[in-house]
Amino acid sequence: MTERDLRTLIADVKDGRMSRRGFVRRMLALGLTAPMAGMMLAQNGVAMAADVRTAYKPVKAGGGGPLKLLFWQAATLINPHFAVGTKDQEGSRIFYEPLAAWDDDGNLLPILAAEVPSTENGGVAADGRSVTWKLKPGVKWHDGKPFTADDVVFNWEYAGNPATAAVTLGTYKDIKVEKVDDLTVKVVFDKPTPFWADAFVSTAGMIIPKHLFSAYAGEKSRDAPANLAPVGTGPYRFQEFRPGDILRGERNPDYHVPSRPFFDSVEMKGGGDAVSAARAVLQTGEYDYAWNMQVEDEILKRFEAGGRGRIAISYGGNVEFILLNATDPTAEVDGERASLKTKHFAFADPAVRQAMNLIVNRAATQQFIYGRTARATANILNGPERFRSPNTTFAFDVDKAAQILEAAGWKKGADGIRAKDGKALKFVFQTSINAPRQKTQAIVKQAAQKAGIDMELKSVPGSVFFSSDVANPDTFPHFYADMEMYTVNMTQADPAVFMLQFVSWEAATKENKWQGRNICRMRNPEADALYRATQTELDLTKRAALFIKMNDVVVSEYVLPLLHRAQVSALNAKLQAPLSGWDNSLWLLSDWYKEA
Repeated sequence: MTERDLRTLIADVKDGRMSRRGFVRRMLALGLTAPMAGMMLAQNGVAMAADVRTAYKPVKAGGGGPLKLLFWQAATLINPHFAVGTKDQEGSRIFYEPLAAWDDDGNLLPILAAEVPSTENGGVAADGRSVTWKLKPGVKWHDGKPFTADDVVFNWEYAGNPATAAVTLGTYKDIKVEKVDDLTVKVVFDKPTPFWADAFVSTAGMIIPKHLFSAYAGEKSRDAPANLAPVGTGPYRFQEFRPGDILRGERNPDYHVPSRPFFDSVEMKGGGDAVSAARAVLQTGEYDYAWNMQVEDEILKRFEAGGRGRIAISYGGNVEFILLNATDPTAEVDGERASLKTKHFAFADPAVRQAMNLIVNRAATQQFIYGRTARATANILNGPERFRSPNTTFAFDVDKAAQILEAAGWKKGADGIRAKDGKALKFVFQTSINAPRQKTQAIVKQAAQKAGIDMELKSVPGSVFFSSDVANPDTFPHFYADMEMYTVNMTQADPAVFMLQFVSWEAATKENKWQGRNICRMRNPEADALYRATQTELDLTKRAALFIKMNDVVVSEYVLPLLHRAQVSALNAKLQAPLSGWDNSLWLLSDWYKEA
């Protein structure tokens, strides 16, 4: 390795593109020791992170008073298997837990598991066809019932049943889960599976109790009272929930981790907007934590200047992008708009997609709106580092976009709008109501006009846009527009689940109640084949190469990556909250505390 290569790796660690442990692993592969690698980082101003559990200081549970969380997109239901948007995932995470979760370095931390399976402890089979989880003994549900392997097996049955219409169906439908004993389960795959840490892990892995949900599996799933009154294993017990407004919990006195949680109660308040949420933590101190600070960086810096709070930035794989609809959102087929039986009149033309890519000014969006909280990117996969494609580039060139459209037969009319075969390039471009997103829309619209494309900008309240309401046509999974923009959180340090957004069998449709991950409805045989190949390739280097190639195919289709977004949170100056770029913000809520 050259000195230049080494400097690049250290810069990647500083910028969050590579974890500290990832750097150490690279150095170990070159024959260095872990202490030597740590010393190299320290000499360059990068400290090795302490273990997230050992960083917790309180010696007893309780006594911390209330913890006030502000989520400007309010939770609408509290069943993790129906959590379409991040807000519902976060609300569920207060009460429900997975077997394991991802820390900020992309490593698994056991939560309801006694340990993380590995080849060394016999948990991961050498042939990649099974993984065995040992459960933590003594864990109780909030109503006092014991947590056992029966609950784990039930969650597989519940989510894997298509009639349940769970958003986690893709995680559970192709596996088998066997009870070994009351505290052991075995997950069996029908083929070698290199990434096994999906089922029962992180966001898709939150476990609900069998004794409360077994009567509501399948078609009755939406009728379960516990969908709105959770009974979990987490650090807080349910108190009150007003969908779209407020969620409250009280300290769980029987929590399975000693001296936790610190706070006596938790309140998750919804509503408002990102700017008012930032102000409520950083400027007025009314709240302890605010989620998803999609606020112009200059505003955040002004708020921080008062000293009441600070911004926390965690980079994982989250990406803000624009989707081009592969289907026709205006036509109705068999009672369904944006049907897979239709094609978009313009975006089916590769020339139009190529032109759209050139009118998006990523660099300006990053520089003038997002600042330190995002990086311009041409990739859907931006982390971990081994999955980031070196083959892609982006450019802002309106003149070239116009030339491409002209050559493809899209001619300007008297109104300045290009048309072909009687169809004009007039698009509805939608996103959630949020100042940076509206400013991004305006930047794209201005460039589009110069290229001869007309855009109607549509802004939907976040509580609606990200709602799980299957009857509301303005939710982002319905995608009844030509274009839409939002962020998808990559809640695993692996692309296995994240890239399901772009496979044909995950298309969001009326039949699956718009629960499929593939929102733009793209269907590309090469992308499908590449994804399938990643699911059986046990050689990690070859597997990473397959994902890089899939990334390159996807970004040439109906997806326009804009920004590699950090998870940006606002924290009270005294609040200590272990956050992770690879998991939900509340992934380790049990370990939050305030310094004296």
